[in-house]
Amino acid sequence: MYAWFFNRVLPGPLWLRIILSLILLAAVVYGLMEFVFPWLSEHSPLGDVTIEDG
Repeated sequence: MYAWFFNRVLPGPLWLRIILSLILLAAVVYGLMEFVFPWLSEHSPLGDVTIEDG
């Protein structure tokens, strides 16, 4: 799948495809960190920790 995307979807010579794939990867990571993971942490019960004394 990645080879198909790299060879068929991205235009230009090899150096341009490498730069475009790095930009796309950075955009995906940014989108996950800024929008998806904060939304998920609000709806996930994994962060609810209760410590009882005694």
